[in-house]
Amino acid sequence: MGLPELIAHRGYALHYPDNTLVGIEAAIAVGARFIEVDVQLTADREPVLVHDRNLEPLCGISGQVHEFSLIRLQRLRAAEFGRFGYRYAQVRIPTLAELVALLCDKPQIGVFVEIKRIAIEHFGVEPVLARVLPMIEALRGHCVLISFSLETLLAARAHGWQPVGAVLDRWDERKGDLVRQIRPEYFFCDATGLPRHGMLHASPARLAVYEVADPDEAVDLGRRGVDMVETFAIGEMLSAFELLRERTQ
Repeated sequence: MGLPELIAHRGYALHYPDNTLVGIEAAIAVGARFIEVDVQLTADREPVLVHDRNLEPLCGISGQVHEFSLIRLQRLRAAEFGRFGYRYAQVRIPTLAELVALLCDKPQIGVFVEIKRIAIEHFGVEPVLARVLPMIEALRGHCVLISFSLETLLAARAHGWQPVGAVLDRWDERKGDLVRQIRPEYFFCDATGLPRHGMLHASPARLAVYEVADPDEAVDLGRRGVDMVETFAIGEMLSAFELLRERTQ
């Protein structure tokens, strides 16, 4: 059975706080071959792994990443108290450099690094790329730079980075002029933003869809042309896929 490949969306986020090293290591331990993380910049322009625009859900404190220096930010705890209580009270926000150190000797693990729009809005395209691209150079060959910001991807191309992935606000955005200039190797799209029926054509790019935690939905998306599925439930989805393969042998 041809099944889409699975991407651990912000690590093993069903059971661990978003974008934390403990969650990423757990995803790899259960068999994830692909990881997706989100990058923003601190006030002193240190790339860190944070998804939300506000730190409240992750750290229980109001404010945005770019308002904190790295030292101040790492005094906080990335515990997601609302979901996990005190279980991860000692976990902190990791830097991109720490992720690179974790993965640089694991070329079998593909990593998608998403530059968040809030970082671009606050610092600008070139300052963000100046901090991120040299850092992920050690992962070249198994790292894809992705973003909603098409201007950022175009600039990354100009700096010689490949591959890149365009995260689409709308499915029809893949046909836009700027996308044609970028020629991304990947498209990412929210499952809720896809056409309800029919084949999903993104060739020659690969199509990744998020957020999916239902194996049957993932299988159906694969039949429609989806190459990869992002999921918070990476362990559960991998187990379900393994059962499906066994049943069809």
